[in-house]
Amino acid sequence: MVATFLLFAQAGRFDYVNYDDPDYVSANTHVQGGFTWANIVWAFTTGHASNWHPLTWLSHMLDAQLFGNRPGPAHMISVVWHAINTGLLFIVLRRMTGAHWLSALVAAWFGLHPLRVESVAWISERKDVLSMFFFLLTLLAYTRYAKGPDSAPAKPGHKLLWYGFALFWFALGLMTKPMLVTVPFLLLLLDYWPLERFRLDRSDNGLLPKLILEKFPFFAIAIASGIITFQVQKKGGAVSTSLPAPERLANALISYVRYLFKTFWPENLSVLYPHPGHWPAWQVAGAGLFVVAISIMLILQLRKRRYLGVGWFWFAGMLIPVIGLIQVGIQSMADRYTYIPCVGLFILVAWAIEEAVRSWPPARKAAIVGAILSVIACACLTTHQIQFWHDSETLFQRAVDVTSDNYLAYNNLGYFLWGKGQRERAKENYRKSIAINPLYADALNNLGFALAGERKHAEAIPYYEAALHSNPNQAEIHNNYGNALSELGKVDEAIKQYRIVLKEQPDHADAHNNLGIALAMQGKLPEAIEHFQAAIRAKPNYASAHSNLGNALAADHKLSQAIIEYQESLRLNPDDPQAHNNLGNVLLEQGKIKEAIEHYSLALKLNADNPEAHFNLAVALVKLNKRAEAAEHFREVLRLNPSNAEARAQLHALGAQ
Repeated sequence: MVATFLLFAQAGRFDYVNYDDPDYVSANTHVQGGFTWANIVWAFTTGHASNWHPLTWLSHMLDAQLFGNRPGPAHMISVVWHAINTGLLFIVLRRMTGAHWLSALVAAWFGLHPLRVESVAWISERKDVLSMFFFLLTLLAYTRYAKGPDSAPAKPGHKLLWYGFALFWFALGLMTKPMLVTVPFLLLLLDYWPLERFRLDRSDNGLLPKLILEKFPFFAIAIASGIITFQVQKKGGAVSTSLPAPERLANALISYVRYLFKTFWPENLSVLYPHPGHWPAWQVAGAGLFVVAISIMLILQLRKRRYLGVGWFWFAGMLIPVIGLIQVGIQSMADRYTYIPCVGLFILVAWAIEEAVRSWPPARKAAIVGAILSVIACACLTTHQIQFWHDSETLFQRAVDVTSDNYLAYNNLGYFLWGKGQRERAKENYRKSIAINPLYADALNNLGFALAGERKHAEAIPYYEAALHSNPNQAEIHNNYGNALSELGKVDEAIKQYRIVLKEQPDHADAHNNLGIALAMQGKLPEAIEHFQAAIRAKPNYASAHSNLGNALAADHKLSQAIIEYQESLRLNPDDPQAHNNLGNVLLEQGKIKEAIEHYSLALKLNADNPEAHFNLAVALVKLNKRAEAAEHFREVLRLNPSNAEARAQLHALGAQ
C-alpha cells in the first residue's frame, strides 16, 4: 500500500490533459463551483460526458471545493484512493481465501502494474478508483454475510445486516462507474470459490437456484443502472451505430487477447487504441479459437481447480460491459478497463503457481524469487509509463509513436501545441488527423479555429461546415462557426448558430456572450444585456462578459451600472487594455476627466499601439487644456492609422490655436 502510494505520488507534479479533463474538471463550471445545492442536484440529474455517475461528480466537486482548479492535489487524491484499494484488495482476498501471501502478491501486482497508470494518473478516471473502492467494500460485506465472523455461522439478523451493506456498497459503486453491472454474476462465482457455498455435483442441485434468487436485488439494481447508462450514452452520442454487429464481436474477441498480452507483456501502452473498423479474418478466427479454447479448458478444471475458472471468468466477465459489443467511443480497447478485471487473472496465476510448486521445495524458492522480481519489474515499468502522463504533449506524442492512424492523438497534440503558441506545428497535426479521418469533427473544428485565430475567417468557414456535416450536434462547432460568420459581417447567420447552441445547452456561457455581442451590433441592447447577464450567471468569473455588459449598458446610457461591470471585469482581468479604455470613456462622459486619463494611460501601458486609446487620451487632455501632450497622442494615432481624418482635424485645430 505504501509502495503503491510512493510509486504513483509523482503524478502530483502533473498537469491536466486535454482529453476529458476539461469536460470533467478543469473547464466544468458545475464542478469548479464546488458544493452548492444546484451543483449537487446537477450531479444526480445530468448525463453530461455521456455518463450517469453522480458520486464521481461529487468527488471532483470536493477537489474543487478544497483545492480550487489545481491539478496536483486532484492527482494526489486519485493516488490515495488507488493505494487504499491496493490495501483493501489484500484484506478482501485474505478474508475470502485465508491465503495471506498469495493475497499480498495479487494486491502487489494489482497496485504496481503499469496498466494501472491510466486509471490513476488521469484525473478524469477518478471513477475507476472510486468504483474499485466500493466494489471491494461490496465483496468484503458479502463475504461477511456468506461466511460469518471467522468462518463461524452468523446470526440471521447479522447476516441480513451484512447483506444490506453489500447491496448498499454495490449501489454506490454503480453511481461511480456503471461498469460494475456484472458484479452479481461475480458473486455467484465467488459462491463457488473461494466461499464454497455450493458444489458442481448432484448433492447441490437445489442450492444454486436459491443462490441465484438471493442475488435478485443485485440484478435489479444492475439492470436499472445499465438501462440508465445506455440511454445517457445514446443521448450523448457516445454509442456508435456505424459498426455492424459482426465487427463489434470481432473486436471483442481480439481485445480479450490484447488485454491478456498487455497484462503479461505491457509494452507500447497508449491513452487510446483507435478502432480499425475492420480486423483481418485470420486474426478474428485465431482470437476466437483462443478465447473459446481457454474457456473450455478452464471449465473442465472447475471441479478440480476451481480458482482457474473463477479467475478467468472474473476477468472475462467484468470486461463484458466495455469489451465493445456495444461500441462506446472511438477506441478498440483501453488500459483503464482492466482496473478491476485484471484481479481475476492475477488470482488465477498466483494460485496456479502455488499449486504447481507446493510439493517441490526448490521450485517453491524459485517461485518466490520470481514473484519478487515480477513485482519489481511492474514497479519499474510503471515508473517509466507514468512519465508520459506529465502533460498533453508527452501523452499524445507517445500515443502517436506507439499506435498507427491515431487521429485523436494528432488532434489533441495539435490542440496542446496551439495553446503553447506553436501554431504551425498545431495546424500540421490537425491536418494529419484529418488526413487519417476526413470526417473527424474535432480536428476539422480545431483547424477552423486555428485559421480564425489568424483572421482567416473565410478559410475557416469550410472546415466548420464540414465538422457540422460530420457532427451536427456539437455545440462548440456551432459557436465557433457563429463567430466566423459574425467576423465576416453575416450577423443574422451568426445569431442562428448561437441560438442552436443555447437550445441544446442553455447555460453555455460563451454562446450567451457571443449572442449578446451580435445583438448589440444590431442595436438590440435590452436583449443583448439579457444574454451578457446569462453568460455571467453561467460563469460568474467571466471577465469578457462583464466587459461586454459594460459596453451594452454604456450604449444604453446606464453609465453607473456600466462602470460597475467594467470594474468587475478589470478585477478579474487587470491586464485588459480595452476594458481600461472603455471605462475611461464612461468616466469621461461623467466628467471625471482625471480618472478617465488614468485608465487611458493604463490601456496604453498594456498596449502602446492602440490608436483608440491614444485618441481618447488626447481628447481628455484637451479638456484639461494640455494641448502639447494631446497633440503628441493625436500624432501617434496618425502614425498608427494615417487615414484617421478626425485625429488629423483635431491636430490641425490644436495647431491653429
